[in-house]
Amino acid sequence: MDISGYVRAVASHCPFLMPSVARRLTGWTVYEISESARPMEVEAEVFHAGFQAAEWIRPLTTRPHGTLVCENIVLLGGRAATPREVMGWPHWALKHLYGPVGLMFGKFWAGEEGTDRQGRRIPVPPFSFLTARCAIRSLDPRFLTDTPDLARSLSTAMDDGRTVFQGLPYEWKAVKKWASSLLSPHQPLPPPRRPAAHRSS
Repeated sequence: MDISGYVRAVASHCPFLMPSVARRLTGWTVYEISESARPMEVEAEVFHAGFQAAEWIRPLTTRPHGTLVCENIVLLGGRAATPREVMGWPHWALKHLYGPVGLMFGKFWAGEEGTDRQGRRIPVPPFSFLTARCAIRSLDPRFLTDTPDLARSLSTAMDDGRTVFQGLPYEWKAVKKWASSLLSPHQPLPPPRRPAAHRSS
C-alpha cells in the first residue's frame, strides 16, 4: 500500500506525525478481512490486533522519542460488516483499558469527512484503520471532552507496568460485555437511586 500521500496530507493536523515517520516510529500493519468472515469474528480479531499493537508500543514509550511511537492497523476487504462497525466496541474497550497507562486509541474509516478544531477540512482516509499511540497528556484530554472520565484518566496516566486486564477475563466476549457497560458519550446518565425507606421496628 502506498500511504505516503495520505500521510503528507494529514501531517498538518498532527505535528508529531512527520517527526515520527522520519524516525521510523510509525508502523502500519494491513489486515485483509475474509469475504466470508462473520462480523463478530472480525471484531475479535480487531480487538486482538489492537491489544498486540498496544503491548508492542508500551515499552517503547519510555525510550528516547517514545512520544512519537505510533502503530496503525489497516482493515481491508470483508462484506459481512463495514470496518466502521467492527471497530466500534474494540476501539471503545481499548481506549478504556489503555488510557490509564498513557496510550491513546483512534479510529478512522474510509471516506470519513470531518474538520479539526480550527474548522480546517481533514483529509479523507483512503482506508479504514485503528491507531495506537503514546498519549500526549497536555494535549489529548481535550479530544475527550465527550468522555470526561477518560479525559481525567488520560491526564494523570502513568504506566506502572500493570496488566490492563486486572479484574477482567482475557476472553474477548467478556471484554465486549464489559465495554458495553461503560457509559458512552451519547448515553444518558442513569437516574439517581433513591435511598431505601428506613423502617423502624
